[in-house]
Amino acid sequence: MLSSDITDKTRTWLGLLAAVLIVFFMLFNRLGDLALLSPDEGRNAEVAREMLVSGNWLVPVYNGLDYLDKPAFYFRTVALTYAVLGVSETSARLSSALAGCGLLLVLYAFCRREYSARTALLAVMIVATMPLFMVFSRYVIFDMTLAFFVCSSIFAAYVAETTPDEAQRKRRHYLAAALGSVATLVKGPVGFIIPLLVITLWRLVERQPGALRRIFSPLHIAIFLLIVAPWFAGVSYHHPDFPYYGIVKESLSRFGTSEFQRTQPFYFYAVIIASCFFPWSALLPEGLARLWQCRAQLRSADRLLMVWTLAVVLFFSISQSKLPGYILSTTVTLGILIARVFALAMENADNRIAHMIMRALAGIAFVCAAIGAFFWFELKQPEKLHALLQIKDAYWTPWPAALNSLVVTLAAVGALALYARLRRSLTLAFAAFLALPLALVTVNFDLMQIYGAGRSSRELARQFNELTPETEVACIRCFPGGLAFYLQRELTVFSDVGDEFTSNYIIFALKNSAERPHQVADPARIDSWLASRKHPVYLVAEKAMLPLLENAAAHANTPVRQLNEQYWATLLTAPSAPVAQELR
Repeated sequence: MLSSDITDKTRTWLGLLAAVLIVFFMLFNRLGDLALLSPDEGRNAEVAREMLVSGNWLVPVYNGLDYLDKPAFYFRTVALTYAVLGVSETSARLSSALAGCGLLLVLYAFCRREYSARTALLAVMIVATMPLFMVFSRYVIFDMTLAFFVCSSIFAAYVAETTPDEAQRKRRHYLAAALGSVATLVKGPVGFIIPLLVITLWRLVERQPGALRRIFSPLHIAIFLLIVAPWFAGVSYHHPDFPYYGIVKESLSRFGTSEFQRTQPFYFYAVIIASCFFPWSALLPEGLARLWQCRAQLRSADRLLMVWTLAVVLFFSISQSKLPGYILSTTVTLGILIARVFALAMENADNRIAHMIMRALAGIAFVCAAIGAFFWFELKQPEKLHALLQIKDAYWTPWPAALNSLVVTLAAVGALALYARLRRSLTLAFAAFLALPLALVTVNFDLMQIYGAGRSSRELARQFNELTPETEVACIRCFPGGLAFYLQRELTVFSDVGDEFTSNYIIFALKNSAERPHQVADPARIDSWLASRKHPVYLVAEKAMLPLLENAAAHANTPVRQLNEQYWATLLTAPSAPVAQELR
């Protein structure tokens, strides 16, 4: 008996150690080695940097322009990280990584309460290695922080509803309301809509309609107003157009119209789950079907997770605006359900669930073989693969070696999956599921690095190192994402409507403003603008504007320099004379 207890304790500690190592490698390993991707990471990192510099913690600004596309909360977390660690790619991403880590801790606590320590550890490892979860934990964007507060709110409400003590139930409901309110501060109304939708549907499925009186308690509404109203009132005071923009344009129009050009087919999220949850998605078709067949035997927590998954996927499938990050919280729900599958199989290895896992291994091996074979054959004709992947010439050189390494990894993972199936080993099977995601952030990390290099302004910014501080950088109908962050300076942009900033609010504000801010110059008046400069101007343009740039350089007798495949520039040391034709 004593030996058995020691063995169980050893397994628990080994499982905990494995979970900690997996979380570290998936969320934190080489966090700053990847250049900030354009446009999202470069923009969000710069908004947070400008917040720190300006000290304006209420209204975010981007390149000196008010940026009200999203609330300030997330930018504050990044700015605070800058204040402690300095401005860098690592500190820009650390907020999302910590939010992802925090969500895994909340998930662990929920599973320990509802299921077992084994299920909790399995769930942590499964969710951490889902590609969608990993990417958003290492990305400078709002979604992981939103997922932390949304999931925490739902879990707190569930615990409240399943707590018999009335005083504790109220306190936990207050906590759920507060967490949903903070989620609203992260990304707007979706922060409270999703928790309310999920908990309401779950209680209806549980045939507890009376619980809705508790959920929609006036005191919960008061908590929401206490947390959200000061921010909303403050921003609206400084920007009277914000209530209309935030509620009508950013929320209702995004959900109900195609105005934001993010429309996708209704089945979009089925594709996202199949691909961005792989290899764990190999278990979902048969696993979810089996759960539905035995739904009468499911626990209340299981039903919550199923309702949660369906509610989120259907809600955003109806929406006219669809992005992968919108269903990020379902990595948690499906991850826990998959952990339940593995835990049940490990309790009785000779059951139908274990056989289902073995069948999923064959699917993993097939997918790895198919992808590996595709790249192996295509690499024999790298020119065709280069064209197929649409990679810029300057960044192509390291790709063949990185893809060859990926082919080896896929072959190894496929072989491990088949070996686990042959041995009928659930431990090896779990290792096979973990192997590919772990490889992507370790032995195949160079693949992400070279991908990021081609979608970042980090290398471009190094072409500006010789500029003096008084030199003004002006971009003609372009605004390289992240360039302002890497240069740590404000840029002037010649723009018609402001779409170069990839900000819907900036476009909205420019359209409804009688005067242009100094950061946004009129392209039709470039000659008069240049004539007004009393300092050197570094003029940057894309290929479409190259003739104008060459004309400006010819008048100033300065050379045009190609910065990379996309951008050219010329340094006008005395731009007071007319140097460019009018843009029409």
